[in-house]
Amino acid sequence: MKQILKSCTALTLSIAFCTQVMAQEALKELGKGEGELSIVAWAGYIERGDTDKNYDWVTGFEKETGCKVSVKTAATSDEMVALMNEGGFDLVTASGDASLRLVAGKRVQPINTDLIPSWKTVDKRLQDAPWYTVKGVHYGVPYVWGPNVLMYNTDVFKGKPPKSWNVVFEEMNLPDGKSNKGRVQAYDGPIHIADAANYLMFHKPELGIKSPYELNEDQYKAALDLLRVQRKLAGRYWHDAMIQVDDFKNEGVVASGSWPFQVNLLKSEKQPVASEFPEEGTTGWADTTMLHTESAHPNCAYMWMEHSLSAKVQGDVSAWFGANPSVAAACKGNELLTDEGCATNGYNDFDKIKFWRTPVAKCESQSECVPYHRWVSDYIGVIGGR
Repeated sequence: MKQILKSCTALTLSIAFCTQVMAQEALKELGKGEGELSIVAWAGYIERGDTDKNYDWVTGFEKETGCKVSVKTAATSDEMVALMNEGGFDLVTASGDASLRLVAGKRVQPINTDLIPSWKTVDKRLQDAPWYTVKGVHYGVPYVWGPNVLMYNTDVFKGKPPKSWNVVFEEMNLPDGKSNKGRVQAYDGPIHIADAANYLMFHKPELGIKSPYELNEDQYKAALDLLRVQRKLAGRYWHDAMIQVDDFKNEGVVASGSWPFQVNLLKSEKQPVASEFPEEGTTGWADTTMLHTESAHPNCAYMWMEHSLSAKVQGDVSAWFGANPSVAAACKGNELLTDEGCATNGYNDFDKIKFWRTPVAKCESQSECVPYHRWVSDYIGVIGGR
């Protein structure tokens, strides 16, 4: 590589040409994997067919590259950040409420997109997304994305979808004539404050909220007050998708913010469940595969990032998780996702979703906002009844 650089300098070749040649040589080097790859991921994101043999995008990668994949499942974004801070991992599938924290903490490194041939196929809506792009520098590659939907029991709501998030934020009798108290859930993570702020944006415009992730002190207080009301209603704060699935099946839970993954799983089991995009809109997640600053297996990591952007993997992951691909070609011709899968999972609702962002003090919509560390401590207080 150094010899190529010297030759370029000596021959005064164009920077663009030299960059291309160096990228080609680097790609050859990437073909020499280190034999291992460790990934911190959301449940259901890295499947090798153990749960369902049809969903396996790991085995083929391992055979092709010689990189043996190990996965550490994380239940929350905060857990992902903690694991990356500890080190020992190569990649993480970080959501927007974690990605900028990882960048600021220097836990992840910039990505050379020239080493990822499939980068050019990434949805233009995601190529420079602000939750992983800082000053024009990309700190990862998009994986999949989706909305935080309102999941509900169709028997309780008598076949008529709830039109508002008020069924989980305000005490009321549901269409079956019973109170919602103890029958609804809330997400167990500080980013849920944004769901309250999103609700207030619609119902209390006088607060002047422009973004649910950029709240001044008054807006923030209003969101916490709403969450304290919800605290009296929520039977559980959930973060484990499978526990929420069991709660809807066996514990009498009838409405909650959720992910399409749980909705699709319950539907596959013939449970009386559906989901809705309420009138207030939704928050959502767009996850990024990010490379640890001290990755011990960067060649395998780059090969995985390229693999993750193939239309086949993107379609299979989206079908399994109920997500949307970051590569448009995945929406057609995938046997598991089907040609209707992207529309079903909300692919055309991208502009309606307020994607998770890390709240920072120096915000864009106003002079100063409440930073994320306050969200963490105050949300713990809300859950604790304070």
